[in-house]
Amino acid sequence: MLYYNILRPDASSCAVKRDEVMGDLLEDNLSTASLDMSTLKWSNPQHGGGCAAGHFIKWHTIKNQEDSVAQDVARIRSHPLVPKYIPIYGYIYDVKTGKLVHVPKATEIGRAA
Repeated sequence: MLYYNILRPDASSCAVKRDEVMGDLLEDNLSTASLDMSTLKWSNPQHGGGCAAGHFIKWHTIKNQEDSVAQDVARIRSHPLVPKYIPIYGYIYDVKTGKLVHVPKATEIGRAA
């Protein structure tokens, strides 16, 4: 069994502020917002027309991809419908390179009994 998570560009450094950024964007206006991929900064040439409700939504961002994969593999491993003899491997899919990045901690947690 294979489990993987999606790695976004510079995920670990951006994760802490994602909830704040999403709330700010929704409060302003998403129709003209854009992300500069070289700096990972949002800009918005037109302001207004948004809603402050975005600040009250938990966006469930992932602060550490490897820990998240390990936690998910542990949850899968402990599920009563997953046989203990089936190994579960943990990987992160890097959207920039198209490669799977192995997460040894997750694979250790998911090893077959």
